[in-house]
Amino acid sequence: MTNQDPHESRASLRIGMACVAIGAMLFASKGLFGKALYQRGVGFELLVAVRAVIAMPLFLWVGLRRGPGTPVVPRPPPAARPRSAAVVAAALAGIICYYVGALVDFWALTLIDASIERVLLFSYPAMVVLISSVMRRTRPDSRVVLAMAATYLGIFFAMGGVDLHELRANLFGAGLVLVAALTTAIYFLIGERYTRELGSGRFVAIGMTSAAVLLAAHFLAFRPLSEIASLGALDWLLLGILGIACTFVPGLLQAEGMRRVGAQRGAIASTIGPPTTILLAAIFLHERLNAWQLLGTALIVASVLWLSIGGKPRAAGS
Repeated sequence: MTNQDPHESRASLRIGMACVAIGAMLFASKGLFGKALYQRGVGFELLVAVRAVIAMPLFLWVGLRRGPGTPVVPRPPPAARPRSAAVVAAALAGIICYYVGALVDFWALTLIDASIERVLLFSYPAMVVLISSVMRRTRPDSRVVLAMAATYLGIFFAMGGVDLHELRANLFGAGLVLVAALTTAIYFLIGERYTRELGSGRFVAIGMTSAAVLLAAHFLAFRPLSEIASLGALDWLLLGILGIACTFVPGLLQAEGMRRVGAQRGAIASTIGPPTTILLAAIFLHERLNAWQLLGTALIVASVLWLSIGGKPRAAGS
């Protein structure tokens, strides 16, 4: 076995960190396009359904590709056929995260600023650690406890903190985002177990397809078809950007980045997401976070860095 060239190793590390960071920034722009579509009268249920349906065939294409030219999609060996339990688990993970989680997350964006939504959604790594500890019946070490305490203190400040008026104004929307963060945590916990058997591309393809089918059925059951007919060319353009540039492309970039640099470095690179949302929302949506909310953002980002350096990281997502 030959050792890898150190120059190639460093180049791969730089490429991997760049992939994760760019993916996190693209995920972070989701709220801006969502807000733009809401201002044009597009409902969040239509937005979520169309976004998933646009992204689904692309994820399927990647998940079903074969051959050595697709390193972003590790696949099990031909003799190892995936068990039906793994397929069901992937479908369930997709339904939880991309159906339930996406619906409540985009609903929240109708109620709170995009900056606050992204910051609160970024609390899911602490949830992963907490759920893992409960499932394994192990007590987190003091480092992890401190990181989780910082996360939840940051959530309190991001919601408005000691400003009771701001806190009440953001309470319901923030609660929805925390539900979405919980679904993301569950998605990664299921993925941690079954991506080794299915491969990451196949796992995502099964999950996204299951969610897209349910989202389409949900829309047809609860919303009139006239909403689709009323979409204009600009609406479709924004939805296409949301489905491809803010969902599919960052999903691939993060998968490739995590393959190259691993979960710890990937989680560190992904902390660029919330500050990116704050900056973009300030420029394009004229949103401004107060001092307490900026403090909350700093605490949540710091806690993710702390968890990552401490060896308890998870991949970032949206």
